[in-house]
Amino acid sequence: MIPFMNEDFLLSTETAKKLFHSYAAAMPILDYHCHISPREIAEDRKFSNITQIWLGGDHYKWRLMRSNGIDEYYITGNGSDRDKFQKWAETLEKAIGNPLYHWSHLELQRYFGYTGCLNRDTAQEVWNLCNEKLQEDSMSVRNIIVQSHVTLLCTTDDPVDSLEWHEKIAADPTFTVSVLPAWRPDKAMHIEKSGYLEYLATLEQLSGTKILSFADLKAALRLRMDYFAAHGCRVSDHALDYIMYVPASQQELEAIFSRRLAGQIPTQKELLQFQTAFLLFAGQEYHSRNWVMQLHYGCKRDNNTRAYEKLGPDTGYDCINNHTPSSQTADFLNALCTMDQLPKTILYSLNPHDNAAIGTILGCFQDASAIGKIQQGSAWWFNDHKAGITEQLTNLASLGVLGNFIGMLTDSRSFLSYTRHEYFRRILCELIGGWVESGEYPADEKALKEIIQGISYFNARNYFGFSV
Repeated sequence: MIPFMNEDFLLSTETAKKLFHSYAAAMPILDYHCHISPREIAEDRKFSNITQIWLGGDHYKWRLMRSNGIDEYYITGNGSDRDKFQKWAETLEKAIGNPLYHWSHLELQRYFGYTGCLNRDTAQEVWNLCNEKLQEDSMSVRNIIVQSHVTLLCTTDDPVDSLEWHEKIAADPTFTVSVLPAWRPDKAMHIEKSGYLEYLATLEQLSGTKILSFADLKAALRLRMDYFAAHGCRVSDHALDYIMYVPASQQELEAIFSRRLAGQIPTQKELLQFQTAFLLFAGQEYHSRNWVMQLHYGCKRDNNTRAYEKLGPDTGYDCINNHTPSSQTADFLNALCTMDQLPKTILYSLNPHDNAAIGTILGCFQDASAIGKIQQGSAWWFNDHKAGITEQLTNLASLGVLGNFIGMLTDSRSFLSYTRHEYFRRILCELIGGWVESGEYPADEKALKEIIQGISYFNARNYFGFSV
């Protein structure tokens, strides 16, 4: 029997072990999409206990605890941090086959030196060990990032964000990791939201632009893009239910926007028309600025109305949306391509059934302007587990050039999530090692080294144009 999570965890062949230990393990991390707080990096926060750094804001864990019948008092409620940790330990011991079991134990091993198993009986031991370790200077936010071998990370930032914390980080010569903003303009696009007009007022103030039309909105956003670019931004991100291509004339779009300014909520067709126009505008701007466009879609959010009204968004009540027509995604990319203004684009779908469709869409829009110009994003959210990562990699290899893939990201709010890169790399090496062992790819060490190190780090660095 193989010991639990030993040095060869997830690696079953000699080739897989060699690929990981010789080439993947030591590669640094370029985390081009995450949700961690730039303020906490700037202030170099230290956490008082393991619950704060592990369970605070982590809707993956909250969701699992609810599935174990844990009362909300111990999840997002007023339960003590010690009691919340106990309930998490009691949940984790039952989560066989769930990636959170592996992620949690990788984090315990790598950051706290704990090689046992967290469960209801060991919870007190782990609580004491982790909390003692967290008091060390080595476990401040910045030092966690440094010891994780991160060279650069991109946070997620709204157009109206001041970026003051990015400025403080950049001005501090003692911290050498690049922390760059990423442009996330969802609030500017979602004209149906109840607080939209208040958001426009804030955007007006920051941009110095009176927004009385859709053209004015675009002008204001361009000014904010200039501001983000001055702070090192090269990456955008959009969270969408799905991509629909529903074009409209400028006259129709201005009429939709004018009615919204007057307080009228648009129809579903008008929403799709506005979203299409907004994304086309954004894509053209990204192309001109050489920014990368990330499109996350296939998610149906906030499904539990009672929970949403009590807890708000991003609290663990989202699911996969089956309505992700690949033809509409292709039409949208084609519209930008026809104008010769298609930027580098990464497509993520929460629905794993879209893997093959995305793989075929990529091939329609590649060109010599960039290696792997159109990418499929790594297995996302409900798919970043062993089976989901393997399926995404296999589909991408079957339909494209896997060696050009830009690899893993954390997409996390936790500073301990960098072990997800190790988890991904082990699965990658297991997959490719298996192909070599079965005679499907030659044991060409030079080629394999380039592929593994490229997917682990170098491809992303080159794709985004970072100098780290």
